[in-house]
Amino acid sequence: MTPTHRRLHRLTQPQGWIALCAGFLVALSLPPWGFWPLAFAGIALFEVSLGERPTRGERAARGWLFAAGWLFPGMAWMWFLTAPGYVVAAAMFAGLHALAAVVSPIGPWRVIGRPLAHTLVEALRLVFPFGGVPLASLAIGQAGGPLLGVARVGGVLLLTWLVFQIGFALAGPSPFVPAMARRRSAGAISQPHGAIGFGAAALVIALAGLAPSGTDTGRSLRITVVQGGGPQGTRAAVTDPRDVVERHLDATRLILAGTADLVLWPENVIDVPTFLGSRELDEITAEAARIGAPFAVGITEDVPADTPGGVEHFLNAQVVVTPSGDVVSRYEKIHRVPFGEYVPMRGLLESLGAPVDQVPKDAIPGTGPAVLTLPGGTVVGVVISWEVFFGERARDAAEHGAELILNPTNGSSYTGTILQTQQVASSRLRATETGRWVVQASPTGFSGFISADGDVFQRTAVSEQAVISQVVPLRHGTTWYTSLGDLPFAILAAVALFGASAIAGNWPNRLRARRRPPYTSGHR
Repeated sequence: MTPTHRRLHRLTQPQGWIALCAGFLVALSLPPWGFWPLAFAGIALFEVSLGERPTRGERAARGWLFAAGWLFPGMAWMWFLTAPGYVVAAAMFAGLHALAAVVSPIGPWRVIGRPLAHTLVEALRLVFPFGGVPLASLAIGQAGGPLLGVARVGGVLLLTWLVFQIGFALAGPSPFVPAMARRRSAGAISQPHGAIGFGAAALVIALAGLAPSGTDTGRSLRITVVQGGGPQGTRAAVTDPRDVVERHLDATRLILAGTADLVLWPENVIDVPTFLGSRELDEITAEAARIGAPFAVGITEDVPADTPGGVEHFLNAQVVVTPSGDVVSRYEKIHRVPFGEYVPMRGLLESLGAPVDQVPKDAIPGTGPAVLTLPGGTVVGVVISWEVFFGERARDAAEHGAELILNPTNGSSYTGTILQTQQVASSRLRATETGRWVVQASPTGFSGFISADGDVFQRTAVSEQAVISQVVPLRHGTTWYTSLGDLPFAILAAVALFGASAIAGNWPNRLRARRRPPYTSGHR
């Protein structure tokens, strides 16, 4: 059998189909489907497909199929951003989970090592490639489940490990060998590793119940979110930006004077060469003066090329406009969307004939802390759209004194609700991690308010024009996650994986020494 035939054989084995179905169960745990218990069932089924001692080739094939069944559906919204990029990204990330399956220990220590290896792959996706592409992450599926509080202890990494650990332990080595296993193998022995895994998971869940979640300052803001509405599946290049402004102005005129402390408009609702001196600034100022409250507005501005004939760029920012027309605070987006707001390796891809003209200009990344200062001195955090998928951005806001977090976003380019619902789930994760309320605003949905415990209030529908208002408590203090971040948990997972793998290297000899020969009846 040739190497190619061997690879195809591994992919088409019954265990391969089981792994693929296991990944699909994990995909169904993600929004918009949101059946969060299926993540545990899917991971347990993945463990069944792998078994105790698969070959390296079998582990690689089943690991890839598992992740493909999970990521291709969970990342399907990316098709509308870049169809080739979607296929490449999903296949590549599935390959990382294939690698995790290969490097994990086999034998009884697999129930400890496999969760760690797959968690480290998810940690890698937070930073690689292009600064991180954490799409359809396992933790997003748990935003609607009972384990969300774990995020305030260790963010998405600890929550990811917890889900993997419980799932693998459900089907992995248990402390007591069932009678069925003894009938299959008279030499079967008890293995405590599943109990170790469950014990570690139980400890983390207990810590989540004790972990600090920040405290109320006793102050609050009445925040009004404006969602202009309009069709989904539209691109800026073929949309008149003035239409978007008009929709939001129409909705804003429904707000009564004196009923808001802050009015929030979504990401890049205003697209102009320069905001200062623009017609749109005058219109915002007039509404701010009428209502008697500042506006936090998403703008996109052009940045001229440095040299004649050079490439023009743009800035994606959120600014605060006072009732007197002053722009008193500004935050420029740092985490840009690859192939959405900029094209990595643009020159190379263009030479290969890729349609880079769909993103004609690259965004320039910002540099400042993720906060805005409102008139009166209140500091609010800002994570613009894509940035809400990264815990470090909301953590940066909390470290710089933010008492609540704004998430102005824009999902109008995408058909369906996969991205939009995963953004709401990510806002729930960021709220829980930081112990701050998160206010999400989108031009076509979803908009809503998320409490410091991750509960969602007043979520709008897609494409509707809506104005929603909520008194939002201002909070301060730290959680364990805002104090520690992701790095300590990534290091701890790497060290623990190394230790489990090292122990597993000598474990078979010890097991053989402990095993009794199978009992047989009859005469020799």
